[in-house]
Amino acid sequence: MFNNNMILVVIPARGGSKGIPRKNLRLLDNKPLISYSIEVAKASQYVDDVVVTTDDSQIALIAEKFGASVVRRSEELSNDDALLDPVIHDAMIQKEKLAFDEYDIVITLQPTSPLIKTETLDESIEKFEDFSLDSVISVVDDRHLSWGYDENHQRYFPNYIERANREDLPKSFKETGAILATRRHFVQENSRLGTNIDIVEVSREESVNIETYEDWWLAENYLRKKKIALVVNASNEIGTNHIDRCLAIASKLVFHEVLFLVDEHYQLGVDIVCKSNYSYKIYEDLGDLFKILNEYGPHIVVNDILDTSEEYISDLKEHGYFVVNFEDLGVGSGIADVVFDDLYEHDLSEENVFTGYKYFILNDEFYYQPAKIITNDVNRVLVAFGGKDTHNLTELVIDSILSTNYNGRIDVIVGLGYEGLEELISKYESNPLIQIYRNVTNISEFMFKADIIFTSANKSIYEICSIGIPTICLCNDVREETHSFVSQNNGFINLGLGEVVEKQDIIDEFINLVNDYELRRQLHERMLSIDLRYGFENITSVVEEEYRKFEFNKISKRSDYEDIQ
Repeated sequence: MFNNNMILVVIPARGGSKGIPRKNLRLLDNKPLISYSIEVAKASQYVDDVVVTTDDSQIALIAEKFGASVVRRSEELSNDDALLDPVIHDAMIQKEKLAFDEYDIVITLQPTSPLIKTETLDESIEKFEDFSLDSVISVVDDRHLSWGYDENHQRYFPNYIERANREDLPKSFKETGAILATRRHFVQENSRLGTNIDIVEVSREESVNIETYEDWWLAENYLRKKKIALVVNASNEIGTNHIDRCLAIASKLVFHEVLFLVDEHYQLGVDIVCKSNYSYKIYEDLGDLFKILNEYGPHIVVNDILDTSEEYISDLKEHGYFVVNFEDLGVGSGIADVVFDDLYEHDLSEENVFTGYKYFILNDEFYYQPAKIITNDVNRVLVAFGGKDTHNLTELVIDSILSTNYNGRIDVIVGLGYEGLEELISKYESNPLIQIYRNVTNISEFMFKADIIFTSANKSIYEICSIGIPTICLCNDVREETHSFVSQNNGFINLGLGEVVEKQDIIDEFINLVNDYELRRQLHERMLSIDLRYGFENITSVVEEEYRKFEFNKISKRSDYEDIQ
């Protein structure tokens, strides 16, 4: 249809912008603002010529470097009061004189709309298949409850019949200014519109028109927006720590798009994500997972599923994804782009691995929990080993505490995987000092109220540290024993592997801690000297740096391939 039609895109860009000085040349996400509209137009399958009309030599230079031709406009057409109609008409006439031919369709493409897509431009052009159509303009759905003002009666009035939710209101369109396409004979010095007009509706993102610094900020964030797939599981056996971390990450990625991917065999994970209101998909096996990933097209794939295989991570890399893993001691960690492990130490020679408390992400509830105030008396103890507690350290610690003359309250929180709950309740139900809970949603409150905590060397020790409660730690397994953060230097009494700890050792440490106010105060101060509130920022900083390298390497490989071709 368009083979016999000459199509010209005119990009008006004067140098004297007021709201944001020199905005057409300023770097938006590391590229001149004007480059976006030029690249969109040049990528169109229909556009024949792209011309920038300007009064500015620097704009002309940059425009030519990005592949556009340039026409100069007069001073009269460059002042603050100049309208676009005569500017576009002048550019069209100049180009036609150079081409010794007339164009059929002339399109105004504003450089202040950098987020418009080539697909949208092509859609606008394709509408001219209707030979009765004169012009096409880009619009955005702007329906809302609006009000007008009656100057004669000096009163306000509603522009609607009855109040309703926005989505129930009739569509109301606002011009975005990004695209105005018209047949050539309607391009006059005082108008660019015919009488039969159609629209092309664009998204909120594409509708951004940069007039203010707030618009610039919005466009910059849209351009930096990434699609992030979070592959994560949760179950009674592995607990909810992994999914809690991913939810905490997702809550902070407000400028990015996230999709949770959960194995259908982990029903607890499915239930938690379903209740979170984030977008999610359930996969059956790895083949199904890759099918979903290919349809979604993420920039970054995050795995919080413990140890990964070389085959799985290799497949992700072959698909071109940037891969971030958490708590991965598997073979796959060696070929992931970045691995974070706040709990367990890796081989420090591995350049892609970042370990330690700096990369722990506190759950939101701990950001607003005040520090514990250490008092002389110990009136409340919390026992919380989480997970399955395979060696039943919970019962061992309760019995140890009851073997002393401590007569305060004991709060006990067991994990979803704990199998002896009924027996535990039956054993201690006659003791009014003991309260047993499962799957609490406000653990920060329990921690804050405790004077001493017994726990294992899992992520809870960081949460405890952020509040500053003296803690005795018994490791659940050999893997937890490698968690070097759990030391007296950081405010913890670490008794080592729980299954080999003698009951008397627990009793002795507990009695000593209860009776030694000064020791509890020192442990408290050591904990609070460690800043745990910037884990997400530290992770983001690493990912952004490594992602830049990843993108640069992709561009370099593409350039090398093109050179060979």
